[in-house]
Amino acid sequence: MKDLRAIILAAGKGTRMKSETPKVLHPVCGKPTLQYVLDVTQSIGSLKTCVVLGHKSELVKRYLGKTVTTVIQKKLLGTADAVRCAQGSFRNYRGHILILCGDTPLLRKETIRTLIAKHKRTNADGTFLTAVVQEPAGYGRIIRGEGRKAVAIREEKDASDYEKNIVEINVGVYCFKSSVLFQYLKEIKVNEKKKEFYLTDIIEILSTKGLRIETLETDDYREGLGINSREDLAVAASVLRRRVLSDFMLQGVTIIDPSTTHIDSDVRIGQDTVIRPFTVIENGVRIGKNCIIGPFTRLRPGTRIGNKVEVGNFAEVSRSRLGDLSRMKHFSFLGDAEVGKDVNIGAGVVTANYDGKNKNKTSILDQAFVGSDSILVAPVRIGKQAMTGAGCVVTQGKKVPDRRVIVGVPGRILDKKRP
Repeated sequence: MKDLRAIILAAGKGTRMKSETPKVLHPVCGKPTLQYVLDVTQSIGSLKTCVVLGHKSELVKRYLGKTVTTVIQKKLLGTADAVRCAQGSFRNYRGHILILCGDTPLLRKETIRTLIAKHKRTNADGTFLTAVVQEPAGYGRIIRGEGRKAVAIREEKDASDYEKNIVEINVGVYCFKSSVLFQYLKEIKVNEKKKEFYLTDIIEILSTKGLRIETLETDDYREGLGINSREDLAVAASVLRRRVLSDFMLQGVTIIDPSTTHIDSDVRIGQDTVIRPFTVIENGVRIGKNCIIGPFTRLRPGTRIGNKVEVGNFAEVSRSRLGDLSRMKHFSFLGDAEVGKDVNIGAGVVTANYDGKNKNKTSILDQAFVGSDSILVAPVRIGKQAMTGAGCVVTQGKKVPDRRVIVGVPGRILDKKRP
């Protein structure tokens, strides 16, 4: 959108996390919390996103690189002050500004698009997201006046007993005309109880000026869940994981038991693949069509699975590629391996990929047969249609020619070719 910019507030300490890592960098389903919010701004077409940093800003800047503009909130004086810090990044800009919190990974792109659409359609000066909850403790309450128009957001610490009974809450997502935002931001006064400047106070200021305020109610209050503790992380991960699994099932992937299946957010799985219970598939994994994965399988980052591949129980694959029709059915580990098509990986096979200093590669070519309990001490190469005998140890640097058989400890290549 040519007339849309975004500010992400990511300066908070997150003291309840009790961590050396900034809370916005804690991963949820394999991806930093902040990245989910960045994904939202990118998906809606914001031409510029400014992230306001504070606590341990150098670590967050290192993660962000040069992908977005960053500014530093030197003193953590509240959300309104954080937005003021970003104001210099939007000089001479006259469009709309979306404000999000960097610790809200459950925001849906569709919800934000709808919020912006309503903001523009109604020509509002400010529009913000609300939700209705049965237990609103801890959230800012929406104060409505004549005609049910929102006239203020009252933070719980400042709310009266009557206002605390209001069940409509502030989710923490706003869209403003930039000229209105920066004109009235300076009128926000410090909150005497918290000694901070609340961005929420701008709603009451705009209301008293007679400016137009609109709201959008989301049907899922969890969209605004901020990550402030390890418990919050677990809740967010549970919600996101269920969304991920639901999306895969809608795309034609069978997940037999969603309650025991963990799939990270950046995973791709082809149609008609079956994921059996107690399977963990981590960020960046790619799986083809018509595969069977699990039960009790772990696929780690960098793994690529072809079509019609079976990876069975108590198997682990890391930074490896398995070609079409290959089978790895039980009790095996592949690390840094390139496996061709129609290869059999027997029970108990291990690629010993780490020599104490470096990770080394294993190559297993098309139609090879790796016998049960074989240990491949990388780097090694198993040729096309070659075979390792049960319990064989293929030592470092060994190259087994095509159609040859290797047996024993250490492995020795037999003279006779495999039929």
